[in-house]
Amino acid sequence: MYALVQTGGKQYKVMAGETIQVELLSAEVGAVVTLDHVLAVGAGAELKLGAPLVAGASVSATVVKHDRHDKVRIFKMRRRKHYQKRQGHRQGYTELRIDAVNG
Repeated sequence: MYALVQTGGKQYKVMAGETIQVELLSAEVGAVVTLDHVLAVGAGAELKLGAPLVAGASVSATVVKHDRHDKVRIFKMRRRKHYQKRQGHRQGYTELRIDAVNG
């Protein structure tokens, strides 16, 4: 059984036992999180679509860790104007282990 969930403005296709990296959540490591924005639930050839959400469907997941992605380097330059700007950014993420898809 799989589900399409939305969290952090992004959509993920998840199945039980998988790990996914989502936008940073405010939950402790080891806590159980319920994702209730389920857009679709499927099992084999059967698919249940929501309009916009599937009623009564949820996905339970456990927080594995909080970390940050690799650094993205930003370099801005205007030629012949003596302007150069360097900047870096590391986006935080939460790694979730999907325990069950309830749908």
